[in-house]
Amino acid sequence: MPVSRAASFSRRDILRLSAAAGLMVLAGGLIRPDAAWAEAYTAPPLPYPENALEPVISARTVSFHYGKHTMGYFANANKLVAASPLAGKSLEEVFLAAGKDPKLTGIFNNTAQAWNHVFYWNGLNPKGGAPAGKLAKAIDASFGSLDGCKKALSEAAVSQFGSGWAWLVADNDGKLQVVKTGNAGNPLQEGLKPLWVIDVWEHAYYLDYQNRRADYVAGVLDKLVNWDFAAKNLG
Repeated sequence: MPVSRAASFSRRDILRLSAAAGLMVLAGGLIRPDAAWAEAYTAPPLPYPENALEPVISARTVSFHYGKHTMGYFANANKLVAASPLAGKSLEEVFLAAGKDPKLTGIFNNTAQAWNHVFYWNGLNPKGGAPAGKLAKAIDASFGSLDGCKKALSEAAVSQFGSGWAWLVADNDGKLQVVKTGNAGNPLQEGLKPLWVIDVWEHAYYLDYQNRRADYVAGVLDKLVNWDFAAKNLG
């Protein structure tokens, strides 16, 4: 799906693009960074206030994580892609192509991380909730229960050595599984469909939890998972 490259979109624009290109939208705005932005890759605004995820994730962490890290990846992606043969392509197209070429590691790292972070922020919901419908049935079929799904996500997130991500994904047969990726890795590289993700880079939790990654993971899984987001990604 091409990533939109315009400075900003009205909600009407996003809904129009979503209908035309299969994008997914919630009340907070763009869910996946796959619309086509025209001049530069632009990070969508957070779909909630910076303090909305407290007490699990502090406003201070969100301010640094979104305002510095996420924005930094977008800024670097713009500079690197503009000077490359991949200019004009979507974030998704760019990182999938760059991930196959060791000479384009810098481009891969920054475009994939920009994509991953938009996906992460939209996968958090201050009100929490529970899966329903098709997603709930798929979770039960794949993990036995919601608790089984959360356990698999927790184990993947806590055991990821160093920086990375723990993902809930669907394979080509629609079966759900949990995978983890290091650094900027993304399941799309393996032909899997991302449904939800938790960021376990230290910048995602260290200001609040220091070395207690497991506590951060538990808090997110217990209180902040946006199951509507995962359901829309499942389709």
